[in-house]
Amino acid sequence: MSAATKLLIIDDDLTLVNALKLYLSKVGYTVLTAANGIEGLQTLYNERPDLVILDIMMPKMGGWDVCKRIRELSDVPIIMLTARDQEADRVMGLKMGADDYIAKPFSLKELEARLEAVLRRTRLPPPTRGRVLYSDDELTIDSERWEVRRRGELVYLTPTELRLLLVLAENAGRVLTHQQLLEQVWGPEYADETDYTKLFIWRLRQKIEPDPSEPRYIVTERGLGYRFVKQAKGPGRPEAPES
Repeated sequence: MSAATKLLIIDDDLTLVNALKLYLSKVGYTVLTAANGIEGLQTLYNERPDLVILDIMMPKMGGWDVCKRIRELSDVPIIMLTARDQEADRVMGLKMGADDYIAKPFSLKELEARLEAVLRRTRLPPPTRGRVLYSDDELTIDSERWEVRRRGELVYLTPTELRLLLVLAENAGRVLTHQQLLEQVWGPEYADETDYTKLFIWRLRQKIEPDPSEPRYIVTERGLGYRFVKQAKGPGRPEAPES
């Protein structure tokens, strides 16, 4: 880990923050800290960290609101670190734009592995020169510019969302299982985290589908996984799936 990798911890638990700062500095991170949400947003704006560790229950501005504000400003990876380990809280965090969610108590080694995994998957693959991966009258996926446009307007995607969409579009017509997507997008550490695929597919549909409740690009194959469906240009039915 390069010392240039800048990490921001937003948490009001001073004992925990000091322990994390000591450990993560030793393994190579430059660690910044903030004791509440407002201070955290100011530090984010001024310092432009590579990754954020965010608590939920904090004074002045809670973690949910901080996560929402960060997503309005930046695509920086966010790991939510909290004592709230209910399934509903985890779903809420991932739906609001977090990249990972770790419940307290946790091991420092586990946290370090999660940090490395998040950073690894936010480094986008090399561009495919001169290649528009997919295009129709509604949606364009440009794998050279790492851009997605809907009706000509740029669609804001986090690096993890973009990587997931690229994997799906590169395999258009093929069913990709939860495990295949987890391994290709998140890494082997997440092989059993099927909630991640479900929630990130939900996030993608909100951004690229004309009607997210009736998806036509990313369709669910019940009990199997997901498939990207090419659409015919102009009026007409979707193209037949590739064999």
